[in-house]
Amino acid sequence: MKKYIPPLAVITAAFLWSLDGILRQQLYTIPSFLIITLEHAFGAILFLPFLIKGWRQVKTLNQRGWGSVLWISICGGILGTFFYTKALSYVHYIDLSVVVLLQKFQPIFAILLAAVILKEKLSRRFLILAGAALVGGYLVTFGMTPMASWDDRTTIASLLALLAAFSWGSSTVLGKHALNKLPFQVVTSLRLTITALLAGIVLLATQDMTAVMEITRPQWSVLILIVVSTGAVALFIYYYGLNRLPASHATIY
Repeated sequence: MKKYIPPLAVITAAFLWSLDGILRQQLYTIPSFLIITLEHAFGAILFLPFLIKGWRQVKTLNQRGWGSVLWISICGGILGTFFYTKALSYVHYIDLSVVVLLQKFQPIFAILLAAVILKEKLSRRFLILAGAALVGGYLVTFGMTPMASWDDRTTIASLLALLAAFSWGSSTVLGKHALNKLPFQVVTSLRLTITALLAGIVLLATQDMTAVMEITRPQWSVLILIVVSTGAVALFIYYYGLNRLPASHATIY
Protein backbone atom coordinates (compact mmCIF):
# COMPACT_ATOMS: atom_id res chain seq x y z
CA MET A 1 0.00 0.00 0.00
CA LYS A 2 2.86 2.37 0.85
CA LYS A 3 4.12 2.35 -2.74
CA TYR A 4 0.84 3.91 -3.90
CA ILE A 5 0.94 6.82 -1.45
CA PRO A 6 3.57 8.95 -3.30
CA PRO A 7 1.74 8.74 -6.67
CA LEU A 8 -1.56 9.49 -4.91
CA ALA A 9 0.06 12.51 -3.25
CA VAL A 10 1.20 13.85 -6.64
CA ILE A 11 -2.25 13.17 -8.14
CA THR A 12 -3.90 14.98 -5.21
CA ALA A 13 -1.63 18.00 -5.70
CA ALA A 14 -2.36 17.98 -9.43
CA PHE A 15 -6.10 17.90 -8.72
CA LEU A 16 -5.80 20.86 -6.38
CA TRP A 17 -3.75 22.80 -8.94
CA SER A 18 -6.42 22.13 -11.55
CA LEU A 19 -8.76 24.26 -9.43
CA ASP A 20 -6.26 27.10 -9.13
CA GLY A 21 -7.30 28.93 -12.29
CA ILE A 22 -10.92 29.06 -11.14
CA LEU A 23 -9.95 30.63 -7.82
CA ARG A 24 -7.45 33.12 -9.25
CA GLN A 25 -9.96 34.55 -11.71
CA GLN A 26 -11.52 36.36 -8.76
CA LEU A 27 -8.22 38.15 -8.07
CA TYR A 28 -7.77 39.73 -11.51
CA THR A 29 -8.01 43.28 -10.07
CA ILE A 30 -5.04 42.70 -7.74
CA PRO A 31 -1.47 43.26 -9.05
CA SER A 32 0.21 39.93 -9.79
CA PHE A 33 3.23 40.50 -7.54
CA LEU A 34 1.00 41.47 -4.66
CA ILE A 35 -0.88 38.16 -4.99
CA ILE A 36 2.41 36.25 -5.11
CA THR A 37 3.79 38.05 -2.05
CA LEU A 38 0.67 37.58 0.06
CA GLU A 39 -0.01 33.95 -0.75
CA HIS A 40 3.60 32.92 -0.17
CA ALA A 41 3.84 34.99 3.01
CA PHE A 42 0.76 33.27 4.42
CA GLY A 43 2.16 29.90 3.35
CA ALA A 44 5.56 30.68 4.91
CA ILE A 45 3.87 31.49 8.22
CA LEU A 46 1.82 28.29 8.03
CA PHE A 47 4.90 26.08 7.58
CA LEU A 48 7.38 28.16 9.64
CA PRO A 49 7.66 25.52 12.41
CA PHE A 50 9.23 23.09 9.90
CA LEU A 51 11.87 25.65 8.91
CA ILE A 52 12.74 26.39 12.53
CA LYS A 53 13.02 22.69 13.31
CA GLY A 54 15.16 21.96 10.25
CA TRP A 55 17.37 25.08 10.33
CA ARG A 56 20.50 23.09 11.27
CA GLN A 57 20.08 21.04 8.09
CA VAL A 58 19.56 24.20 6.02
CA LYS A 59 22.91 25.54 7.25
CA THR A 60 24.66 22.47 5.81
CA LEU A 61 23.52 23.18 2.22
CA ASN A 62 26.33 23.52 -0.29
CA GLN A 63 26.43 25.89 -3.27
CA ARG A 64 24.52 23.52 -5.59
CA GLY A 65 21.92 22.92 -2.91
CA TRP A 66 21.30 26.63 -2.48
CA GLY A 67 21.22 27.03 -6.25
CA SER A 68 18.40 24.48 -6.45
CA VAL A 69 16.47 26.15 -3.62
CA LEU A 70 16.84 29.59 -5.20
CA TRP A 71 15.75 28.23 -8.59
CA ILE A 72 12.54 26.69 -7.24
CA SER A 73 11.88 29.82 -5.18
CA ILE A 74 12.37 32.23 -8.08
CA CYS A 75 11.15 30.22 -11.07
CA GLY A 76 8.60 28.03 -9.33
CA GLY A 77 7.46 30.51 -6.74
CA ILE A 78 7.72 33.92 -8.42
CA LEU A 79 8.07 33.64 -12.20
CA GLY A 80 5.74 30.66 -12.71
CA THR A 81 3.02 32.16 -10.55
CA PHE A 82 3.52 35.61 -12.09
CA PHE A 83 3.27 34.33 -15.67
CA TYR A 84 0.22 32.21 -14.85
CA THR A 85 -1.56 34.95 -12.89
CA LYS A 86 -0.77 37.47 -15.64
CA ALA A 87 -2.10 35.09 -18.30
CA LEU A 88 -5.30 34.67 -16.29
CA SER A 89 -5.80 38.44 -16.40
CA TYR A 90 -6.78 37.94 -20.06
CA VAL A 91 -9.67 35.58 -19.25
CA HIS A 92 -12.21 38.31 -19.98
CA TYR A 93 -10.98 38.43 -23.57
CA ILE A 94 -10.01 34.81 -24.33
CA ASP A 95 -11.08 31.27 -23.38
CA LEU A 96 -9.88 30.12 -19.96
CA SER A 97 -8.81 26.83 -21.57
CA VAL A 98 -6.01 28.62 -23.43
CA VAL A 99 -4.28 29.43 -20.14
CA VAL A 100 -5.19 26.36 -18.11
CA LEU A 101 -4.38 23.75 -20.77
CA LEU A 102 -1.16 25.27 -22.11
CA GLN A 103 0.46 25.49 -18.69
CA LYS A 104 -0.20 21.76 -18.33
CA PHE A 105 2.68 21.22 -20.77
CA GLN A 106 5.05 21.52 -17.82
CA PRO A 107 5.64 17.70 -17.73
CA ILE A 108 7.28 17.98 -21.17
CA PHE A 109 9.81 20.48 -19.83
CA ALA A 110 10.26 18.58 -16.56
CA ILE A 111 10.98 15.22 -18.18
CA LEU A 112 13.43 16.69 -20.71
CA LEU A 113 15.28 18.55 -17.96
CA ALA A 114 15.25 15.45 -15.74
CA ALA A 115 17.12 13.66 -18.52
CA VAL A 116 19.69 16.46 -18.79
CA ILE A 117 20.15 17.42 -15.13
CA LEU A 118 19.23 14.28 -13.18
CA LYS A 119 20.38 11.86 -15.91
CA GLU A 120 17.03 10.06 -15.94
CA LYS A 121 16.63 7.95 -19.10
CA LEU A 122 14.10 8.83 -21.81
CA SER A 123 12.52 6.06 -23.82
CA ARG A 124 11.38 6.11 -27.43
CA ARG A 125 7.86 5.69 -26.06
CA PHE A 126 8.21 8.97 -24.16
CA LEU A 127 9.33 10.86 -27.24
CA ILE A 128 6.34 9.56 -29.18
CA LEU A 129 3.91 10.36 -26.36
CA ALA A 130 5.48 13.81 -25.86
CA GLY A 131 4.90 14.63 -29.53
CA ALA A 132 1.33 13.37 -29.30
CA ALA A 133 0.81 15.47 -26.16
CA LEU A 134 1.98 18.62 -27.93
CA VAL A 135 -0.32 18.04 -30.88
CA GLY A 136 -3.22 17.02 -28.64
CA GLY A 137 -2.72 20.01 -26.35
CA TYR A 138 -2.85 22.37 -29.30
CA LEU A 139 -6.00 20.77 -30.72
CA VAL A 140 -7.82 20.69 -27.37
CA THR A 141 -6.93 24.32 -26.69
CA PHE A 142 -7.32 25.93 -30.12
CA GLY A 143 -9.09 23.36 -32.26
CA MET A 144 -8.33 23.77 -35.95
CA THR A 145 -7.67 27.50 -35.64
CA PRO A 146 -4.27 28.31 -37.23
CA MET A 147 -1.78 30.44 -35.28
CA ALA A 148 -1.92 33.11 -37.98
CA SER A 149 -5.49 33.91 -36.98
CA TRP A 150 -4.78 34.38 -33.27
CA ASP A 151 -5.40 37.85 -31.90
CA ASP A 152 -2.79 39.65 -29.80
CA ARG A 153 -4.39 38.76 -26.46
CA THR A 154 -4.49 35.05 -27.29
CA THR A 155 -0.84 35.11 -28.37
CA ILE A 156 0.31 36.92 -25.23
CA ALA A 157 -1.74 34.69 -22.90
CA SER A 158 -0.42 31.58 -24.66
CA LEU A 159 3.21 32.67 -24.33
CA LEU A 160 2.70 33.54 -20.65
CA ALA A 161 1.11 30.13 -20.00
CA LEU A 162 4.01 28.35 -21.70
CA LEU A 163 6.52 30.38 -19.68
CA ALA A 164 4.66 29.32 -16.55
CA ALA A 165 4.85 25.71 -17.73
CA PHE A 166 8.63 25.96 -18.21
CA SER A 167 9.11 27.67 -14.84
CA TRP A 168 7.14 25.02 -12.96
CA GLY A 169 8.51 22.13 -15.00
CA SER A 170 12.11 23.12 -14.36
CA SER A 171 11.26 23.64 -10.69
CA THR A 172 10.13 20.02 -10.46
CA VAL A 173 13.59 18.87 -11.50
CA LEU A 174 15.51 21.27 -9.28
CA GLY A 175 13.04 20.56 -6.49
CA LYS A 176 13.99 16.88 -6.70
CA HIS A 177 17.63 17.90 -6.41
CA ALA A 178 16.84 19.99 -3.31
CA LEU A 179 14.88 17.07 -1.81
CA ASN A 180 18.04 14.97 -2.04
CA LYS A 181 19.58 17.45 0.42
CA LEU A 182 16.70 18.33 2.77
CA PRO A 183 13.44 16.81 4.08
CA PHE A 184 10.38 17.73 2.02
CA GLN A 185 8.86 19.68 4.93
CA VAL A 186 11.94 21.91 5.15
CA VAL A 187 12.14 22.39 1.36
CA THR A 188 8.48 23.46 1.30
CA SER A 189 8.92 25.96 4.11
CA LEU A 190 12.23 27.30 2.77
CA ARG A 191 10.85 27.81 -0.72
CA LEU A 192 7.76 29.63 0.56
CA THR A 193 9.85 31.87 2.83
CA ILE A 194 12.43 32.82 0.20
CA THR A 195 9.74 33.43 -2.42
CA ALA A 196 7.78 35.65 -0.04
CA LEU A 197 10.90 37.69 0.82
CA LEU A 198 12.06 38.13 -2.79
CA ALA A 199 8.57 38.92 -4.09
CA GLY A 200 8.11 41.41 -1.25
CA ILE A 201 11.34 43.19 -2.20
CA VAL A 202 10.25 43.40 -5.85
CA LEU A 203 6.83 44.65 -4.78
CA LEU A 204 8.27 47.38 -2.58
CA ALA A 205 10.65 48.47 -5.35
CA THR A 206 8.10 48.59 -8.17
CA GLN A 207 4.60 49.05 -6.83
CA ASP A 208 2.54 51.03 -4.34
CA MET A 209 1.70 48.99 -1.24
CA THR A 210 -1.57 50.93 -0.90
CA ALA A 211 -3.01 48.35 -3.31
CA VAL A 212 -3.35 46.10 -0.25
CA MET A 213 -6.05 48.45 1.05
CA GLU A 214 -8.10 47.91 -2.10
CA ILE A 215 -8.39 44.14 -1.62
CA THR A 216 -11.98 43.26 -0.80
CA ARG A 217 -13.09 40.88 1.93
CA PRO A 218 -14.15 38.19 -0.59
CA GLN A 219 -10.71 38.46 -2.25
CA TRP A 220 -8.97 38.02 1.12
CA SER A 221 -11.07 34.89 1.59
CA VAL A 222 -9.99 33.59 -1.83
CA LEU A 223 -6.31 34.27 -1.00
CA ILE A 224 -6.58 32.27 2.22
CA LEU A 225 -8.41 29.50 0.37
CA ILE A 226 -5.62 29.36 -2.22
CA VAL A 227 -2.98 29.01 0.52
CA VAL A 228 -4.74 26.09 2.25
CA SER A 229 -5.69 24.31 -0.96
CA THR A 230 -4.08 25.03 -4.33
CA GLY A 231 -1.09 26.97 -2.95
CA ALA A 232 1.14 26.09 0.00
CA VAL A 233 -0.72 22.94 1.03
CA ALA A 234 -0.72 21.53 -2.53
CA LEU A 235 3.02 22.26 -2.74
CA PHE A 236 3.59 20.42 0.56
CA ILE A 237 1.66 17.38 -0.70
CA TYR A 238 3.50 17.44 -4.02
CA TYR A 239 6.95 17.57 -2.43
CA TYR A 240 5.98 14.61 -0.26
CA GLY A 241 5.29 12.60 -3.40
CA LEU A 242 8.25 13.98 -5.37
CA ASN A 243 10.55 13.05 -2.49
CA ARG A 244 9.76 9.38 -3.13
CA LEU A 245 9.50 9.34 -6.92
CA PRO A 246 11.81 10.11 -9.88
CA ALA A 247 11.12 13.60 -11.22
CA SER A 248 10.12 12.19 -14.62
CA HIS A 249 7.56 9.89 -12.96
CA ALA A 250 6.16 12.49 -10.57
CA THR A 251 5.46 14.99 -13.29
CA ILE A 252 3.25 12.65 -15.35
CA TYR A 253 0.86 11.52 -12.61
